[in-house]
Amino acid sequence: MQSPDTPYVNIAAYKFISFDDTADKRAEFLDICQKNNLRGTVLLTPEGINMFLAGLRHEIDAYLAWLRADPRFADIIVKESFSEKQPFTRMLVKLKAEIITMKHPLIKPEEGRAPFVEPKDLKRWLDQGHDDNGKPVVMVDTRNGFEVDVGTFDNTVDYRIAKFTEFPQVIADHKADFDGKTVVTFCTGGIRCEKAAIHMQNIGYDSVYQLEGGILKYFEEVGGAHYNGDCFVFDYRTALSPDLKESQTAQCFACRAVVTPREQLSPDYVPGKSCPHCAPRQRAAADDVAAQA
Repeated sequence: MQSPDTPYVNIAAYKFISFDDTADKRAEFLDICQKNNLRGTVLLTPEGINMFLAGLRHEIDAYLAWLRADPRFADIIVKESFSEKQPFTRMLVKLKAEIITMKHPLIKPEEGRAPFVEPKDLKRWLDQGHDDNGKPVVMVDTRNGFEVDVGTFDNTVDYRIAKFTEFPQVIADHKADFDGKTVVTFCTGGIRCEKAAIHMQNIGYDSVYQLEGGILKYFEEVGGAHYNGDCFVFDYRTALSPDLKESQTAQCFACRAVVTPREQLSPDYVPGKSCPHCAPRQRAAADDVAAQA
């Protein structure tokens, strides 16, 4: 819940919908966001919209009222969390080819979504160890490896991908591993797992769901049941705990690696300069330079 100590409302939202006037709308989006003192990023694409924004309650509400006046976005679902300070440094509205790059243009979620499971139903499945048809449930993380390292569901299948464009091939290569099982794909807010589930249906998976609203919606409705760790987010907070509060996880300015609270105790962790992940490489590079001098 929001408190006086956390006045900023952070929203994450997306919708797959035909959006062919993105260039015309860009200036309007930027203007309404700036008028309401919002910061963050809005992506406008031919396949829909994606946004991460933050502002005070009345500023966010004014923006959402404006957005939902467009019939295409009247039913957009928004996930909220709260913070003590503004998590973004600037306001950007970008034109992109895809909401999230997968390089599979035949995937058009607005023409038919993959089946989804609500957070409360997923928790029930995980509690009982199978779905409502008695099939074992397997969680598949569609995020990049460094995000998974911050936290994920128990016993998750993680292919250690470095970027989402790697997912279609790796999930096709491992299709036989999921015979007779129900697969639930998930990600931070729902975008990647929605595309992933549709792709999996297209290549012959017969029992696949997306986690509706992603990890953030799961945290909001269920908490941290069956989840280990925090959820990486792409702003200064770095990660959110299952109660949607900023965690103590940090990100190294030098190498962008995620640095856990325990790793922050290392002498190699110097905020803004190094961490246990990159300090050894920095020392080796310095030694090489010294040897060549």
